[in-house]
Amino acid sequence: MILGQPIWKFIVDFYIIWVLVFFLFKFLINNKRIFSVVLSVLVIYIAYYLIGIADILASSSILGYIVGWLPIIIIIIMAPDLRRSLEIIWKQEKVRDDFEMGSERTKQHIVDAVMVLASQQIGALITVEKHNTLDQYAERAIMMNSEVSKELLINIFIPNTPLHDGAVIIRGDQILCAGAYFVLSDNQNYDKTMGSRHRAGLGISEITDSLTILVSEETGNISVAIEGILLKMNDRDKLLEYLNMFMK
Repeated sequence: MILGQPIWKFIVDFYIIWVLVFFLFKFLINNKRIFSVVLSVLVIYIAYYLIGIADILASSSILGYIVGWLPIIIIIIMAPDLRRSLEIIWKQEKVRDDFEMGSERTKQHIVDAVMVLASQQIGALITVEKHNTLDQYAERAIMMNSEVSKELLINIFIPNTPLHDGAVIIRGDQILCAGAYFVLSDNQNYDKTMGSRHRAGLGISEITDSLTILVSEETGNISVAIEGILLKMNDRDKLLEYLNMFMK
C-alpha cells in the first residue's frame, strides 16, 4: 500500500500523470509563442489570486472578467499555432501505407519546370510527399491526380490564374492537388522579410518529412525546405542531385 492505495493503482496513476505532463511539455516547447502566452496567462491568474486575497474590489472585478473570457480569447487567437503544435506532436502517426517515390521522369519534369519558372521569376511552391501523408491539406485544395509534367506545373503557377498562389502536392508520379495552403512557420532564425510562400514551405517541412521546392517571384531564386531548414539551390544539377537523394 502506498498513500492508502494498492501499488498497481499507484503505478498506473503515476504513469498517467507522467504522460500528461510529458504531452503538455512537448506541446509547449514546440511553439515559443504558445509558451509565452501560457506564461502570460499564469501571471494573470496569479495576480487575480493575490488581489482576491488582498480583497481589492475594483481590480479583482476587472481581472475576474478577464479571467472568465481568457480561455475563449486564447483559443481564437492561437488556433493556427495550436494546430501546428499538435501536428508536430503527432507527426509520426500520419504515415502512408502505400508509400512510393516518383520515377526519374518525374524528377526531370519537376526540375525542368522549376528552372523555367525561376528564369521567368514566377513564384512557385511544389511539395513532394514522402512517408507522412498530406491528405489533410489536399482535401482542402483542388484535386488533380494528374501525371507530373513540366508543362502542367508551369501552367499551374502562371500569375493571375486560380491556382498560382497555393502549393502543388506531388505523390509518387502524380500531381495530387494544386492550390493547397499550409500553416506558416514562425521560425525566428530566418529573415523577418521572408514572404508567406517561403514561410508556408518551411512550415510544412517542420511538421512532415516532405520536401518543398520554392521559387521566389521577386528574385527568381530557388530554395528547398526540408526538416525545418531552408536551403538556397539555384544550380540545376544540385537541385536534381538533392531530389535524387530525397526520392530514392
